[in-house]
Amino acid sequence: MVRLSAKPLTLEEFLQQPEAQPASEFIEGEIIQKPMPQGKHSLLQGELTSFINANLKPKRLGWAFPELRCTFAGYAIVPDISVIAWDRIPVDEDGTIQNLIPFCPDWMIEILSPDQNQMKLVKKILIGLAHGCQMGWIVAPEERLVFAYPAGQQPTVHEDPQELIPVPAFAQGIQLTVETLFGWMRVRADESGKHSGDTQAGHSPNPSPSGAQ
Repeated sequence: MVRLSAKPLTLEEFLQQPEAQPASEFIEGEIIQKPMPQGKHSLLQGELTSFINANLKPKRLGWAFPELRCTFAGYAIVPDISVIAWDRIPVDEDGTIQNLIPFCPDWMIEILSPDQNQMKLVKKILIGLAHGCQMGWIVAPEERLVFAYPAGQQPTVHEDPQELIPVPAFAQGIQLTVETLFGWMRVRADESGKHSGDTQAGHSPNPSPSGAQ
């Protein structure tokens, strides 16, 4: 949802407003409220955040944050998942993470919700790429495909189940196939309500792509 005020707001004025639920973003003078996450969106957001952190945090390569506001160059965006390289995570004097993130994340991930305008997500990712983002993803659950936007390169589409989805340079240890990603949406093997075996019932957020194949 886009809201236009009679008097254009500045970024500073936008940031002084009460937080909305779902979060609102400030892009080119417009206040854009994100859609409320539905089932597939919410599940993929949680599983993908956990998967990325399970692969990056132990090696101190990066950290994934859901719904993190990032403010830079007159924009205030809230990607579904923001991944920041470890050495760029801003911290206070006591070593805890700062509340304000004054730059674009290194890896932006957006999950397309039903009836959401995909071009607005593309625009947001292109803005990020112009301000230091290394990689953008748009994950389309209904179509079971991923659009990848690497910085300085042409975007690519990934829908082959066995295909590895490209990741930014600092996250090269991550290997995630299309099949594994969208397999997280399946919570039952069939309509009888029986869970889909030990692998799904005891699902870890760090599955082996080879095991999913």
